Amino acid sequence: MELDKIENILEKYFQGETTIAEENELRKYFSSSDVAQHLEQYKPVFGYFSQVKEQKSTYEVPLQSKRLKVGWLSIAASAVLLLGIGTYFLVSEQNNAAVVASQKELGTYDDPEEALKATQKALALLSNNVNVGIESVHYIKEYEQSKNKIFKQ
Repeated sequence: MELDKIENILEKYFQGETTIAEENELRKYFSSSDVAQHLEQYKPVFGYFSQVKEQKSTYEVPLQSKRLKVGWLSIAASAVLLLGIGTYFLVSEQNNAAVVASQKELGTYDDPEEALKATQKALALLSNNVNVGIESVHYIKEYEQSKNKIFKQ
């Protein structure tokens, strides 16, 4: 009866479904001297856990101070913050200079003669563009006349 129980628990163990109490029962069984012949192959597995449990580590873990890391982290954060603020002011100053320069070029003149010359230049440019448009209208009129001759309405 005991052997059937151990085999069932062993099967559950390999399926990963055992409780801690059942695993302790398996350890007790395999650490005893009356293990069934066909289960002898599992004895080293459970014996290993007992041996390892008794071992103590002699390795010392060096503890590092967290203050050093926090110090470097705060210095790096300060540098990034100062760099960001400096960049912001530099970019905003350049934008302000561009706005001032564009306000100077809005076509406001202090000298009336200079204003007259600029106005004449602008009107000449407008006149040239209008003349090009009028020439295009002449081509349309010629096209209409040709069309009317061909199709005779």
